[in-house]
Amino acid sequence: MGPDSGVPAVQPILREAKPEDAAAAGRICYEAFKSIAERHNFAPDFPDPEAAIGLMEHLVSRADIHGVMAEAAGRVIGSNFLWEDGAVAGVGPITIDPAAQDQGLGRRLMEAVLERARERGIPAVRLLQAAYHNRSMSLYTKLGFEVRELLSVIQGPALNLRAAGHDVRAACAADAEAADALCRRVHGHVRAGELRGAIAQGAAMVVERGGRITGYTTGIGFFGHAVAETNEDLQALIGAAPSFAGPGFMLPTRNSALLRWCLAHGLTIVQPMTLMTMGPYQEPQGAYLPSILY
Repeated sequence: MGPDSGVPAVQPILREAKPEDAAAAGRICYEAFKSIAERHNFAPDFPDPEAAIGLMEHLVSRADIHGVMAEAAGRVIGSNFLWEDGAVAGVGPITIDPAAQDQGLGRRLMEAVLERARERGIPAVRLLQAAYHNRSMSLYTKLGFEVRELLSVIQGPALNLRAAGHDVRAACAADAEAADALCRRVHGHVRAGELRGAIAQGAAMVVERGGRITGYTTGIGFFGHAVAETNEDLQALIGAAPSFAGPGFMLPTRNSALLRWCLAHGLTIVQPMTLMTMGPYQEPQGAYLPSILY
């Protein structure tokens, strides 16, 4: 960092995010993801700076998301976020001005949110890592995260498929209890806040088989997750999705049967990712799709 980089040559401070940080943090988020993705010949996660700024505006407005800003001489040069809903916290996005990278700031931003999780008594912290990014994998491993799942980001046109015996419909508030119970059976915890938020927004769907809920999703896409009893239940949810928001949806690569089904229906793998965890973790007891958080 220095005069040639445009980043002030002073030690950055870390502070809590404020609404007025969204524009600067969003521009950095766009440039940081674009820089690392294109360096490895992958498409950027955000199509333009406005999309990243919109995400930042959303994150800094939510009471259940804790934001940390890195600031040097009054200028935002990086950020990180902790999603604090429930017994598991998700991390990200963590982004740093490309001109300020490789100076230890990423570690400081990660340590800040991990300390926040400890202060809040949140026992488990999880994140998704771009598998092509060696430096972030090294950092998260040094901090104590464990690799749990290799993932494939899947994208393509909507399938418009119906599965016999699997009825997919919009989720309603009355479905939340059954969906929570399913998530607890599969993962050992619930994602109640995300589910109820998606129901309120009209984004959540459930699949019913034999008159009972056997799967649900908060959205088949980057920020949505899905939980189901079987691959067939997930196929019904994927087949009914109107689109796959953002870069796509995350599918555990070791679920070869579901991955082959997606490929056979014209969907493609666009990016590898890694699910990493710190703290308690239950091996999933069913079929699932994580979100970009976990």
